[in-house]
Amino acid sequence: MSEGSGGSSLAFGQVVIGPPGSGKTTYCHAMREFLGRLGRRVAVVNLDPANEALPCPCALDIAELVTLPDVMDSLGLGPNGGLIYCMEYLEANADWLRDKLQGLRGHYVLFDCPGQVELYTHHESLKNVFGQLAKWNFRLAAVHLVDSHYCTDPGKFISVLCTSLSTMLHVELPHVNVLSKMDLIEQYGKLAFNLDYYTEVLDLSYLVDHLASDPFFRNFRRLNEKLVEVIEDYSLVSFVPLNVQDKQSMRQVMQAVDKANGYSFGDQEHRSLEALMSAAVGADFHFSSTLAVQEKYVQSQDKAVEEEVMDL
Repeated sequence: MSEGSGGSSLAFGQVVIGPPGSGKTTYCHAMREFLGRLGRRVAVVNLDPANEALPCPCALDIAELVTLPDVMDSLGLGPNGGLIYCMEYLEANADWLRDKLQGLRGHYVLFDCPGQVELYTHHESLKNVFGQLAKWNFRLAAVHLVDSHYCTDPGKFISVLCTSLSTMLHVELPHVNVLSKMDLIEQYGKLAFNLDYYTEVLDLSYLVDHLASDPFFRNFRRLNEKLVEVIEDYSLVSFVPLNVQDKQSMRQVMQAVDKANGYSFGDQEHRSLEALMSAAVGADFHFSSTLAVQEKYVQSQDKAVEEEVMDL
C-alpha cells in the first residue's frame, strides 16, 4: 500500500470480466492462492449475483445486497434483464459497497464480475461502479478472460476480437486480455496458424482468407474484411495465454496485470516469487511462454497424426 496525494491509502486489484464459462471464478481463486504464496494479502469480492456455487468463501459477496433469483421472481425478469437490474441496483447502492470495502483496506482485491457481455460493451452501470472504485482510490486493471477454444474457429475468433475491443473502449480501464484454459487447447482441435498468431493478433488478412474457404462465409468476405480493419486500425487487442495450473503461466499474467494497474512489489515479494518459481521446476506443467504452449500443442497434433497413420 502507498499513500495517495490526498493522504488516503491506495488499493490495487483486478476486475475479472468475460463471457460465461470463461473461467472467471476459477481464475480469481487460483490467483488469490498464487498471490497469497507471494505474501500479498488478497481478498476476492463476488460481484456476480448469479454466482451461487462459489468454490471458496469470499471476503464480500453481492448476495448480501441482491441476488438474481430474487430479482427474477419479484420482478418477472429473465436472466439477462435480471442481471442488468442487479448491476443498476448495485450502482444505486454504491455506499453499501464502499462501506463493505473499508474492511478490505490493505488487501489486493479481485472482483469476480458477471458474465453478461452487454454489461461491458454498452451498458453503463458496471462501468460506473468501476469509476466509483477509482474515486475511492482503487487502482484497477480489467482482466478479460476468453476461452482459448475460440482460436479453433476463425469466425468466432473475429467475433471475440470485436467483443474484446468493444469492451476495452467501453470499460475505460487498463486492460489485459487473457486466453484461458490453455491446458485444454489441444482438445479443441487443430489451429489454422501458430498460437502466437492469435495471442499477438498478427496480420488478420490471413484469417479472412482462411475463413473464405468456407462456402458459408465466402459471401460475407467483405463484411469480415471491414471488421478486421476496425480491429487492426485500433491496434489494441492482444492476449496473454493462461493455464491456472501452471505457476509460470500465472506469473506472466500477474506481471502483465501489475504493469497495467501500476502495482509495484517490494524486495520481499520478489524473493518469494523467485522461490516459488524455483519450486516449480519439477511441476507437471512447463508453459514458460507462448512458445512453450505452442510446442506442446504441436507435439499433441503430431502424435495424433502418427496414430492415424498407424491405424491405416
